[in-house]
Amino acid sequence: MNKSKKAIIVGASSGIGKALARELVKNNYSVGITGRRDELLLKLQKEHPEQIHYIASDCTKSNALEDIEKLTKELRGLDLFIISAGRGTINLKLDFDLEDKINKLNVIAFTSLVNWGMLFFEKQGYGHLANISSVASQRGGGLAPAYHASKAYQASYLEGMAQRAAHSKSNIYVTDIRPGFVRTPMLQGKEMFWTSTKEKAAVQIIKAIKRKKRIIYITKRWRFAAWVFRKTPWFIFKKM
Repeated sequence: MNKSKKAIIVGASSGIGKALARELVKNNYSVGITGRRDELLLKLQKEHPEQIHYIASDCTKSNALEDIEKLTKELRGLDLFIISAGRGTINLKLDFDLEDKINKLNVIAFTSLVNWGMLFFEKQGYGHLANISSVASQRGGGLAPAYHASKAYQASYLEGMAQRAAHSKSNIYVTDIRPGFVRTPMLQGKEMFWTSTKEKAAVQIIKAIKRKKRIIYITKRWRFAAWVFRKTPWFIFKKM
């Protein structure tokens, strides 16, 4: 009998993380989920109590890594570690408190989680680390400065981890997932172009992880948009 793989998703109470948990269950994973909202995690766990394990945890708090370790022990192993905890919002007033909250989650907590995941997999000798970044990582953004900058940090940091893994003899893979617009609460009901459902995004992400892709765009057409963002000259970009 095939042994089921083990995965942990940080930030699975809603959005893409929740959809990923359901998709991994379909793919015969035992899944550990974390998030701040206990009631939402419990509701998701009850869908497949034999496959889903959960612990309510805020990844910006000092005990977050202890919670991840508890969940790993409960799963009796870890093959795939997905970080789907992120925050972003428009900040026209340049409110520092808002920028600070975004950075504490998207930069400080993110770095702590990635460090834990890489060291765990290096000690184990194998594993797959994945993070939900964003197409926004490709350029700065005047409407949401901290969000764009923090996602650029994530993309660069993950590239460093991928290089680290390549230099080692360990069987470790790193995937940077860069969605465009996915219909999640973060969009706040706004009309956007090229949007994807959470479910479609989850299917594409899991397929890419199985193929051990380094960078993926959700949906695929956003690869072209990212290229355009990067290549647009400043005298045009500044007016966008």
